[in-house]
Amino acid sequence: MTAAVVVPLGLLFFSSGLVVNLIQAVCYVFVRPVSKNLYRRMNRVVAELLWLELVWIIDWWAGVKVQVFTDSETFRLMGKEHALVISNHRSDIDWLVGWVLAQRSGCLGSTLAVMKKSSKFLPVIGWSMWFSEYLFLERSWAKDESTLKLGLQQLRDFPLPFWLALFVEGTRFTQAKLLAAQEYAVSAGLPVPRNVLIPRTKGFVSAVNHMRSFVPAIYDVTVAIPKSSPAPTMLRLFRGKSSVVHVHIKRHMMKDLPEENEAVAQWCRDIFVAKDALLDKHIAEDTFSDQELQDTGRPVKSLVVVISWACVVVTGAIKFLQWSSLLSSWKGVAFSAIGLGVVTLLMHILIKFSQAERSTPSKVAPAKSQTREELEARDNKQD
Repeated sequence: MTAAVVVPLGLLFFSSGLVVNLIQAVCYVFVRPVSKNLYRRMNRVVAELLWLELVWIIDWWAGVKVQVFTDSETFRLMGKEHALVISNHRSDIDWLVGWVLAQRSGCLGSTLAVMKKSSKFLPVIGWSMWFSEYLFLERSWAKDESTLKLGLQQLRDFPLPFWLALFVEGTRFTQAKLLAAQEYAVSAGLPVPRNVLIPRTKGFVSAVNHMRSFVPAIYDVTVAIPKSSPAPTMLRLFRGKSSVVHVHIKRHMMKDLPEENEAVAQWCRDIFVAKDALLDKHIAEDTFSDQELQDTGRPVKSLVVVISWACVVVTGAIKFLQWSSLLSSWKGVAFSAIGLGVVTLLMHILIKFSQAERSTPSKVAPAKSQTREELEARDNKQD
């Protein structure tokens, strides 16, 4: 049953995605050297045609309800200003929830993120991220510091409101990683986390230093799943199974952050201590009671885009089969079967890539003499 859903969706996504990648490549080669601003404006529209297919899966196929809790002023400004977005990283589809919020705010095509370097090699989706100027890091600060600095500086003249997402925990939340974070917190005399990991602040400090002059706000995002809802995963989405996701957003003015690097790092750690307490409260109340629930609706744009892509892809496939007579010979049938197998494999890779680790707490707790760098190195190895 899953294959009967995944294969058609995969064919639609990768067929349309290759068209998007081709258009992006042409614009990159011929438009960007002439006008980077024009290239960025064109790429925003083209990239959105691909991202909206995944938004459609959440909105219309699976019917996932993304409920946003924030104040009216923040809600009004979302999508109308540059923003650095920091969030906890617990769900398999946190990145996709971010795209849904960006689409509701009108800045999906200019939403960026700091990603693992391996992400850009993913067919279609990774290539499109590269054309869209996502920042790809190797998880080695000696190499990543200059990469991050250059990428952030290039955003200074971005012509449209953008969001840059940064998961400062550095990795997805698992019970094993929580145990390691708790052990480190005890040994270092830090507040012991219960629902988040201890943030890694070097990237955040660098982002604040290089974006302070042209990015007015930081969006502190907290994602939680209510008790009554199963945790959303890519596999559940493809199966059309619904979930509920609560998103709490608090806006901070960039100008209010301290100037010194260590003070900025401490500000980030304090934010996650507060986030931890907020998640405790959510667990108790099953909602974010301190903020107003905003009506984000369910825009039809993603539905229109998917229907349009389906018409284009199906029409093109029929005409190609009529022209090539591909299915009239055993070789053609075998070639088609191989193509379907490749699409199935690519969808499997996409699902696996999005999944959080299913690790369990270690039987032997990490020694308290371990340094934070050793714990981070172990987390990076697990990833």
